[in-house]
Amino acid sequence: MEDKKKLVLEAFKKLGKPARPGDIQKETNLDKKEVSKIIKELKEEGKIFVPKRCYYAIKED
Repeated sequence: MEDKKKLVLEAFKKLGKPARPGDIQKETNLDKKEVSKIIKELKEEGKIFVPKRCYYAIKED
């Protein structure tokens, strides 16, 4: 897994609740567009899901 994807997943774990891309951007200091792209990829991979509109959460195994 790419380092940036790992960073984004760790930010979701740290927050411990559904988060918006902007929340993840603040945690990771990555570019907001890059965070949105990574979130989209993680969603397609089944690692995160959308519990409510505009929020994302990590899937627990």
